[in-house]
Amino acid sequence: MEKKDFFENKSKTYSKDSKRVRNVQTIANGILDKVNYTKDMHIMDFGSGTGLLSIEIAPYVGKITGIDMSKSMNEELEANKDLVDCDLEILELDLSKSDINKKFDGIISSMTLHHVEDIVELLKKFHNMLDEGGTIALSDLYTEDGTFHSEDTGVFHFGFDEEFIVQCAKKAGFRQLEISQVSVAKKPHKEFPIFLLTGLK
Repeated sequence: MEKKDFFENKSKTYSKDSKRVRNVQTIANGILDKVNYTKDMHIMDFGSGTGLLSIEIAPYVGKITGIDMSKSMNEELEANKDLVDCDLEILELDLSKSDINKKFDGIISSMTLHHVEDIVELLKKFHNMLDEGGTIALSDLYTEDGTFHSEDTGVFHFGFDEEFIVQCAKKAGFRQLEISQVSVAKKPHKEFPIFLLTGLK
């Protein structure tokens, strides 16, 4: 059975939402405050979507591999690749079910973890894919009441409790973990705080 592309109808307008763009810029600034990247680094953007986060981080690294299971989102990223100011590789796959034989200096992600069922297994995979001293900078929703998503986009978690996500990262082998609020997603009915989790292999 062909997998459902939950973002098929959203991908064309995804990067045109000014609140979303500002939110990702705030997250990117938070990442850049916490993690030192250099132009010889190759990092992975997990759940890269249309490239909003990659575009912000690209000037500070040498290469980004964007991984997303949504064909339509990857097509938008391909169309936006001139905005990504470093080498860009785009892979269409579900990393929670597939493996790739690559090593990275860092992994970044924005608002994707809640779409993954088994967080510990995903973080263990991240740990294995990083070189020693490699970094994670993962951003997502704090625990919410389920009203953040107005339609089905394959959600497994209504955000995360701080202690839970830190413990998941510890179980996966990460150290020097830090978590704090980095941004707020503003919707007409409510505001949703967003955390940034950073750590080292």
